[in-house]
Amino acid sequence: MRSATKLAVIAAILGAACVGALPAWSAEEEFIAGTAPDQRPAGAPAITEVKHDQAWYQHALTGVEPPYPPSLNFLDRQGDWYTPFTRPGMPGPYDIRGWFGNGS
Repeated sequence: MRSATKLAVIAAILGAACVGALPAWSAEEEFIAGTAPDQRPAGAPAITEVKHDQAWYQHALTGVEPPYPPSLNFLDRQGDWYTPFTRPGMPGPYDIRGWFGNGS
């Protein structure tokens, strides 16, 4: 068998396998996230106010000693979204804020 014929047979087999693996589509409309990222879905909950207590600030300022630099004023405007600043980073010699309690 020639190599071009072999490739054609392999492509036909793979094509049939891929078509057989496709899901069956239903007539009803499905929700697909991300089709209108500039619009909030109707009825979606919204955070209207965020208040961080003293414990949150203590945790966020782990390993930072007073006087706090002005560059940390962003914490006053930090909402309830993810920020790596309030999470431990790498352990060992890279743990400059002492998140892992090794005193480094």
